[in-house]
Amino acid sequence: QASRPMKSEEKAAVQTRQGKQVIEIPVALDGVSVYVDGKNPIEKISMDQLKAIYMGSLTKWEELGVPLGPIVVYGRENNSGTYAFFKEHVLKNTDFAPEVLSLPGTAAVINAVSKDKRAIGYGGIAYSRGTKVLKVSRTAQGPAVEPSEANVDNGKYPLSRSLFFYTAGQPGGSVKAFIDWVLGKDGQKICAQVGYFPLVKRGR
Repeated sequence: QASRPMKSEEKAAVQTRQGKQVIEIPVALDGVSVYVDGKNPIEKISMDQLKAIYMGSLTKWEELGVPLGPIVVYGRENNSGTYAFFKEHVLKNTDFAPEVLSLPGTAAVINAVSKDKRAIGYGGIAYSRGTKVLKVSRTAQGPAVEPSEANVDNGKYPLSRSLFFYTAGQPGGSVKAFIDWVLGKDGQKICAQVGYFPLVKRGR
């Protein structure tokens, strides 16, 4: 299971170790969301502003027009697929600022952000309950877009992604049966119930 695409070197390592080609199977859609506390009046943020916050060059809410003082920045640990996705798509593979507070799971990020009106964090859309989710724009002048099912599906939301299963070689037996179930009506219904966006009703 992975929340980011496997890298080519990771696939090559599987091929070397197991002698089988990696098979990538998208199983759901997600919008990596930007969370703030519900008491924070901000409603939207640009990708450049996000980058500046997580690189440490934008450090006060006043720079975003919000009188809350220093920004408390939360992120995921560096072995997280969401961390890797955010680093690639927001930071363009530059390093996070040392002041970013890394937490071992999106639930922990949500818990921290929901208790501090100065905080900001990120993670999957399924975890966003109890916080405010910001609209995100690709540029400072561009439209700010919410991570809704429609916007993630059509790619309008800047941080849209797929969630994956990976297998070494074509799946068979009980593994194939399980994956088929996940991609079927019942499995996709559960994807939606837990807060992600299903593939099945769009005919994938």
